[in-house]
Amino acid sequence: MKRKIAAITAGAALAITGLAMTVPAQAQYREKISHDPGKCAAGKGPAVLVSVTDIKESMGTIRIQSYRATKADWLEKGRWIYRMEAPAKAGTMRFCMPLPKAGHYGIAVRHDLDGDGETDIFGDGGAMSNNPSINIFNLGKPSYKKVGFDVGSGVESISIRMRYR
Repeated sequence: MKRKIAAITAGAALAITGLAMTVPAQAQYREKISHDPGKCAAGKGPAVLVSVTDIKESMGTIRIQSYRATKADWLEKGRWIYRMEAPAKAGTMRFCMPLPKAGHYGIAVRHDLDGDGETDIFGDGGAMSNNPSINIFNLGKPSYKKVGFDVGSGVESISIRMRYR
């Protein structure tokens, strides 16, 4: 009987340890961060320096989110890795987006013109890495294959052009 209890206890301990080991991977989703340009300094990374161009107006909020460029993650609800928000400034804004490790990623940007946190398809702007076309046929969700780019251990630079209706 003592051997059975010991075996069950050992098995439970292994199961609990296994569960504990999966938590960090899950914890890599949905983290709101503030802009820290230092994370894109020479010798830092992995990160991507994102220049968001053609911002229409200095009103509302710009939201930038990073995703893994995979079918399972790209633009799926709750599957973003990091999110930053900042007051919008017309023209070009730059963001340093740190990433958890080298890999294949996609970036999505949204300009919430009235800052209400809701998407207004007739006013708000949107954009994605690699500047894919967004139209009625893909419902504003181009394939992860079109937006994905590789990031090594250093800092990559990309430019994303905002689009408005």
